[in-house]
Amino acid sequence: MSKLAIDGGSPVRDTYLAYGRQYIDNKDIEVVVELLKGDYLTTGPTVSEFENKVANYVGAKYGVAVSNGTAALHMACHAAGIGPGDEVLVPAITFAASSNCVLYCGGTPIFVDIDPKTYNIDVNKIEDKITEKTKAIIPVDFSGQAVDMDKILEIAEKYNLIVIEDAAHALGGEYKNRKIGTKAHMTEFSFHPVKPVTTAEGGIIVTNDKDLYEKMILFRSHGITRNKNLMSDYHGPWYYEQIDLGYNYRLTDLQCALGISQMDKIDSFIKRRREIVALYNEAFKKLEEINIPFEEEFSNSGWHIYVITLNLDKLKVGRKEVFEALQKENIGVNVHYLPVYLHPYYTKLGYEKGLCPAAEDIYNRMITIPLFPAMTDRDVEDVISAIKKVINNYKI
Repeated sequence: MSKLAIDGGSPVRDTYLAYGRQYIDNKDIEVVVELLKGDYLTTGPTVSEFENKVANYVGAKYGVAVSNGTAALHMACHAAGIGPGDEVLVPAITFAASSNCVLYCGGTPIFVDIDPKTYNIDVNKIEDKITEKTKAIIPVDFSGQAVDMDKILEIAEKYNLIVIEDAAHALGGEYKNRKIGTKAHMTEFSFHPVKPVTTAEGGIIVTNDKDLYEKMILFRSHGITRNKNLMSDYHGPWYYEQIDLGYNYRLTDLQCALGISQMDKIDSFIKRRREIVALYNEAFKKLEEINIPFEEEFSNSGWHIYVITLNLDKLKVGRKEVFEALQKENIGVNVHYLPVYLHPYYTKLGYEKGLCPAAEDIYNRMITIPLFPAMTDRDVEDVISAIKKVINNYKI
């Protein structure tokens, strides 16, 4: 058994391997440089081209691109009419933006526990959280795995709720052999560098609802319009009016040029992610000390991240020690995520520990390991070797 690097042994790798990173090729660089030579850097035609490219890819009628995924969720909550007194159901395990967007609109996030197998919202616990104040549900496709949208929509229809799917992890994934992005009233995707494709920073809402689309178009640009049909007056061709309180959430043409080029590669990106996952699953499936991700039959994940959970009763140490040991082996690991209501800001709002037991248990045992398209087979082998090395040193 090799001595761990944290105890003075040699690390598995000489260089650090991040848990995720962007893949940028010469084509991406060329299209960005070419756009820099043109007439528009922002609010030009490339934005619409990118929106259409994403919407067409997932099969939606409309897309509204904005500055980041959080802005997209905020925009969707605004379009849904969420305001003071409204409650919105959110899974406990997610990035804070999934519930912060509710707070931005004056609403109240209501946290629902997760399914301990998939780490997605537990659909069997949703109705228990619904009250006369409930306005919407924001399910999250955690790690890229699809939530059971048919069941969620059945509940939403029963109680007249809006569904905003947080698919920040899931562009390119599928639900029941159909691209994620058309089931919910609105679906959000993120284009952060570690996501399936990147615009550096960026996000989008796709929808089939024209009214929601028009509300979002206004919201992302100050609530300002030049549409004569929406204005109360008209002074001439220069004239515009602010008819709603919006934000400056615009995405630039520069970023959209990169996004268009990235979208041309998304299928190859997803294919490589799935290849890496297959290698991980095969390597780890017999390790009793860890659990590999479970995937529902209706989901074909795009695998934004790969999360293992530790069986702590079979280890001499806790998650922190395993995490730090892997880091010393030069393996970039992460944890996704602390249950949102345990963040200090949320505890100050009155949320308490113990609210979602399954989420808290899983959080204490989860580790995200490297997964991104540019990983070589040698990189994958290094991750596998490091995990086996650490587990073998710490198993009971």
